[in-house]
Amino acid sequence: MATTNLSYYDKDTIPNAKNFRFGMVVSEWNPDITENLFLGAKQAFLENGVSTKNILRWDVPGSFELIFGCKKMIETQKLNAIIAIGNVIQGETKHFDFVCDAVTQGIKDLNVKYDIPVIFCVLTDNTKQQSIDRSGGKLGNKGIECAIAAIKMAALREF
Repeated sequence: MATTNLSYYDKDTIPNAKNFRFGMVVSEWNPDITENLFLGAKQAFLENGVSTKNILRWDVPGSFELIFGCKKMIETQKLNAIIAIGNVIQGETKHFDFVCDAVTQGIKDLNVKYDIPVIFCVLTDNTKQQSIDRSGGKLGNKGIECAIAAIKMAALREF
């Protein structure tokens, strides 16, 4: 679990993102959390020179569906990187474990198969409060951290 501010980054170390195009696939499950993650990522993109027209958003029903959404985005859009945004909170059943593992492995598989970086912005927390703390709360916003990762990976892809 994060113990530092997820929103902090040194702007002087971020590559120029002006000419990059980014996609974000956002889970509709736990929308109060995923919307905050999306807004954090979008703001970080804008602050680092990405124009609004170069930010594409698709919504999917839940975190499990992020994999297919990202795959279709890779196959149909010209992008430099994609962020998969979701939230899974521990419940009383094994469902949490199955979804978290499937999404993690699925996003890993997309990174292996395709030449487009897919950034993992899926909060997998034990409680709703932990998710709130990591989506704009006391620990910052993981969406910002993931947007910076997307910019860095898009620049790396250009090599």
